[in-house]
Amino acid sequence: NEKLDAISDQLRTISDDLADIAIEALREAIDDKEFSGKRPEVERRVTRARRAVDKAAGILNESPGPSSP
Repeated sequence: NEKLDAISDQLRTISDDLADIAIEALREAIDDKEFSGKRPEVERRVTRARRAVDKAAGILNESPGPSSP
């Protein structure tokens, strides 16, 4: 289905954007002189969201199984 493919592509783009945000949050934390060595909360939330988006894209890309009678 073309609409599902388009949505899956959008989700992949969103996932890439979220990954960029997470990396930037890590860079900012490392540059912070008071860096505690722990991952920033915002990076953890963004990473969880990215995983959920990746999962949704994967579900949309699954091959349909045999239909039930």
